[in-house]
Amino acid sequence: MSYSVPLEELDIRATRSGGPGGQHVNTASTRIEVRWSVAESPSLTPVQRERLTTKLAHRLDARGVLRVVASRRRSQWQNREAAIARLNTVVADALREAKPRKRTKVPAAAREKRLGAKHRRSEIKRDRGPVSADD
Repeated sequence: MSYSVPLEELDIRATRSGGPGGQHVNTASTRIEVRWSVAESPSLTPVQRERLTTKLAHRLDARGVLRVVASRRRSQWQNREAAIARLNTVVADALREAKPRKRTKVPAAAREKRLGAKHRRSEIKRDRGPVSADD
């Protein structure tokens, strides 16, 4: 199940982009900032809202707003599309449930390898000890 954020819930702003680019960068507002309020979104179920707030806690501000910025392209439209796509990807990844891990048995070869390494290490340490007269 993938989730796509409704466009009418997004707050999209265009600002001036930094970095190289000469006059074009100084005059055109091509950097796009997309903001979406997870806390106030009517399209989310309570379970989805809770999942997003826990999974995306490091990306949400104090009011529960998720912010994505795109400024790589020269075109405002391309940056807008990239920012919306990235926002949808972040949200879909956060809503995806991880499969439960199945416990597996340790292979016999791996166990033998580990025990062999322990045995070799113990021999090295044993050989560091005092030498007896009969050796």
